Amino acid sequence: MRKSDMRTRILFICTQNAGRSQMAEGYLRARYGDRYEVFSAGTNQSRVSRKAISVMQEIGVDMSGQRSKPLVEFTGKEIDIAVTLCDNAHTVCTMFPWAKEIIHQSFPDPGNFTGTDVEIMDQVRAVRDGITRWIDERFGSS
Repeated sequence: MRKSDMRTRILFICTQNAGRSQMAEGYLRARYGDRYEVFSAGTNQSRVSRKAISVMQEIGVDMSGQRSKPLVEFTGKEIDIAVTLCDNAHTVCTMFPWAKEIIHQSFPDPGNFTGTDVEIMDQVRAVRDGITRWIDERFGSS
C-alpha cells in the first residue's frame, strides 16, 4: 500500500475483461471501495458485456461506466493483489511481477454460455452470485 492511499490495490484479470473481471471490479468497488482500490484487465481485452452490466444492475451495481482494459495497461503499476478469474488468465499470468500476491479463483466464462436468452441470463446470474459470494468471503472480512 502506498502512504498516500492506504486502500489495498486489487487487479482482477480474465481473458477478455468483459464479464467476470468487470463484475468483480464493479462489485468490490461498490461494496468495499472504502477499503480497496480496484481495477480489472484482460489478457485479450474486448468490451464490457451487456449481459454482465444488466445482471449487476439487478443487484444495484452500476458498471455502465467501466471499460475493458488490456493487461499491459498495468505494466509497472504496484498492485497488492492480482486475482485471476479464469484458468486461461491464470496460465498466462502465473506471475505478475508488480503484484505482491496472486490469487486464482476460477469462474465459468459467460461468453461461452448457450441456450435460450433466459437460460443464458440465468447462467450469467449464477456466475455473478458466485463472484459476489467469493468477494464477500475473501475481502469482506479483511
